[in-house]
Amino acid sequence: MARFLSNSRLLLACGFISCAVAAAPPAKPPPAPLSPLGNQPIVVDATSSEADLAKGTGEFSGITITQGGVHLQADHAHGSYPVDFKNSHWTFEGHVRIDDADRHGSLRADHAVVDFRNGRIERATATGKPAEFEQQRGETAQLAHGRADEIIYDLNDGSVRLSKDAWLSDGHNEISGPLLVYNIRAQHVEAATAPGTDQRVHIVITPEGTSTTTVPVKPQPNPHP
Repeated sequence: MARFLSNSRLLLACGFISCAVAAAPPAKPPPAPLSPLGNQPIVVDATSSEADLAKGTGEFSGITITQGGVHLQADHAHGSYPVDFKNSHWTFEGHVRIDDADRHGSLRADHAVVDFRNGRIERATATGKPAEFEQQRGETAQLAHGRADEIIYDLNDGSVRLSKDAWLSDGHNEISGPLLVYNIRAQHVEAATAPGTDQRVHIVITPEGTSTTTVPVKPQPNPHP
């Protein structure tokens, strides 16, 4: 996965309304658990399974994995067998969906690799055309909605990293760019571009009572090569 670095970052806080350009990345807020998973059991349910005992792997169909408020489901999955979630990663394919009741968030994708650490669902790397993320913002009916070719959903620090044709909206305003990082707890987004490229971050602020559609900015040829 490409990593984007920049000497400046565009920060949008409070529902993307206010923004500022900083000379250095902001201090990272202290992590907050996405869900109080702790030692809660992981429950696996599938319509069918097939194990390769020699390789220690298993194939599952119609699978659902639940831990606390986190619910993961897909048409197919490939993982360890006997089933072990201490330190492993599983691959999910077909109608992948991850729901988190505690943070009111959901992720939908064609394919996902999910990391398990110390008996907890830790991170999901989802891909699709596009993969989509959605979160209910606070106690309101407003939804934060994002899409990208790749979304990394980190359950430890409560962040959603959207890359490759990334787009995010708070239900009123929109931002698009090559890389967007959305903090679920703080409900703010950071946008970055790769240095030395023509990539741009595009923001649409919609006046109240109107609506608009974001059109991603396309790189323009350099007139002075």
